[in-house]
Amino acid sequence: MEDSDMTDAPAAPLGNEEEEQVTDLPTPQDATAGASTKLEDMFGDDSDDDDDEFSSSAPARPAASSQPDPQSAPAPSKPRYAEPDTLRQFYSRLFPFRPLFQWLNHSPTPQPDFQNREFAFVLPGGAYIRYQSFASADLFRKQCIQMTPERFEIGPQYSINPRDRKTLRKASAFRPVMKELVFDIDMTDYDPIRTCCSGAAICPKCWQFITMAIKVVDAALREDFGFQHILWVYSGRRGAHAWISDKRAREMDDTKRRALANYLVLVSGNEQGKKTGIKRPLHPHIDRSLKILNPYFQTDVLADQDPWHSAERAEKLLALLPDKTLTTALQKKWDSSPNRSSNQKWSDIDTVAEAGNLSATFTAKQLVEAKQDIRLEYTYPRLDAEVSKKLNHLLKSPFVVHPGTGRVCVPIDTRSLEDFDPFSVPTVTQLLQEIDAWDAEHVGMTEEDRAKVQDWQRTSLKPYVEYFRGYVAGLLKAESAAGKRGREEEGVAGSESMEF
Repeated sequence: MEDSDMTDAPAAPLGNEEEEQVTDLPTPQDATAGASTKLEDMFGDDSDDDDDEFSSSAPARPAASSQPDPQSAPAPSKPRYAEPDTLRQFYSRLFPFRPLFQWLNHSPTPQPDFQNREFAFVLPGGAYIRYQSFASADLFRKQCIQMTPERFEIGPQYSINPRDRKTLRKASAFRPVMKELVFDIDMTDYDPIRTCCSGAAICPKCWQFITMAIKVVDAALREDFGFQHILWVYSGRRGAHAWISDKRAREMDDTKRRALANYLVLVSGNEQGKKTGIKRPLHPHIDRSLKILNPYFQTDVLADQDPWHSAERAEKLLALLPDKTLTTALQKKWDSSPNRSSNQKWSDIDTVAEAGNLSATFTAKQLVEAKQDIRLEYTYPRLDAEVSKKLNHLLKSPFVVHPGTGRVCVPIDTRSLEDFDPFSVPTVTQLLQEIDAWDAEHVGMTEEDRAKVQDWQRTSLKPYVEYFRGYVAGLLKAESAAGKRGREEEGVAGSESMEF
């Protein structure tokens, strides 16, 4: 997990402890009753807003520029992309609220899938506000514009509206009932094997580990479990999240989620690179994964990472080979040639073994299997499995701004996965500048023609939003077809029960 991001927050218990840790915003009813807080405006009637891709309900700014007002900027130490005014413009002009609503609602019109969904806001001052829910997409949008959260996280749909949980006589009646199955891949879990960077830093070389992980996990989810609606999202700095929206995945309980996560976990992210037991013959999933990963091992691991170049790192490779005769011979060879590359040392294993440096009890077949295990340790996805195991887990939403980098958490098109470049993902300040640049280049356009081009279409966010809209359209089509089949089956069953 990204330690500085709080991309997932564990569910807080109900009761007195929750009262101290969780902040609630007023409900629309509270606002109508005239609560002392000044947040009631965000719950105003949305009927007066043009809902054509959500026109802005934020206070009007001077037309000359999309850039934040310098006079309203906080202390210089705060990044520009974390300023409330910058975030307000982002939410009012660029954030794709409509497709996000449809994605979580599974229908164009509001239903409990969205209305009983929990959202958690992380505010600029650091407050973490949980159990927020919204009757419509426009109310959700208005609150984001009003409160300018640095990011928000998405939780499950609950048995009742999360705002009403304290009205229940029994706390156990408030329970999560549905949420997308999610997976989290974070680069810090690769620190024991990457040599180019560490911690929060990434580069094109180590980003290849994320590419490998997406390919393996995506193939398993589609081919082994039959899931079709999988959305991969860049975390904004050093990782990626997967959201599986198939109804069968959304309705999984914790037991099923835990079993599926354990199915995919093979290598942990700790310093020892601990592997679960790999049985032979290889499971079809592991065998397929090896075929996907073998090319990356040769180029991205051996050549680019050069993980065993130093004598200290080479000791780890020797520790992974379970034959004393072989490792002694390899150590002797590498001591005499200390500058051999990882590629050369990997080749040395076969050369030394073929020269007769294997124990009588260690076979060539066992050596092949040991080398397979090493390839898996250095290429197989390192998942934060705990994120996937709980139905009530919250995860950072797509398209929010990463608080540390300013980059937007955009979806990743797996059809061109190798082309995805995390360093080319736009920042929020860059996007606002692009709006100004577009306006300057199209001064001759009529107001009518300019109005046809929405703000996000004037920026480099456009291809990401278009991809997301296409993904959501496919999900809604599948949901509609499934609903139609269900109604038809109910009709047939009903007609058969009427026969005498």
